[in-house]
Amino acid sequence: MSVDMSAAGFCGVILAGGTAARMDGIDKSSIELDGRTLLELAIDAFLDADEVVVVGPEPVRTIRPVTTVREDPPRGGPVAGLLTGVDALLRRPRLVGVLAVDMPRVTPHTFRRLREASVGCDGAFLVDHDGRRQLAGVLDAQRLRLERPGLEEQHGMSLRSLLEPLDLADVPCVGEEGIDIDTWSDLRDLSQ
Repeated sequence: MSVDMSAAGFCGVILAGGTAARMDGIDKSSIELDGRTLLELAIDAFLDADEVVVVGPEPVRTIRPVTTVREDPPRGGPVAGLLTGVDALLRRPRLVGVLAVDMPRVTPHTFRRLREASVGCDGAFLVDHDGRRQLAGVLDAQRLRLERPGLEEQHGMSLRSLLEPLDLADVPCVGEEGIDIDTWSDLRDLSQ
């Protein structure tokens, strides 16, 4: 797949710092699926991004150069992770993509559909087959700056609360795009 040159100003944030409580606290980014780590698959999904930041516990060696950061204090949740990642971007993006590391079936094509759907809106997010918004989406960077909560409010804040005032397009998942790996059985089922 070739890079979409029309995506200029698009940067990505991968959230890889969750607790993985239902998976014995393992670092999900290091889990392998089809011979590749979940982190490698997430980075691949940002093929069109000018820059990628990984918010996680420690830097991991990657083929594509990425910046790795950690929210302070650690394990502050998705909003703290997203905003920490945005702050670590070297470029000032027009559009910010966000992806949970445990969504291995999200691809560059997924993000292309999300970017297309976000035109005229504040962003777009993938929704699964049950209509639930997943942690895979794009946000207008300027609009995100305007809605940004203070540092104290970010930690523990739900993504739903941050996104509530925004005009977001819902993009139905195709195939397995909406699947996230929360348990060992989720991984087993996806591996079959």
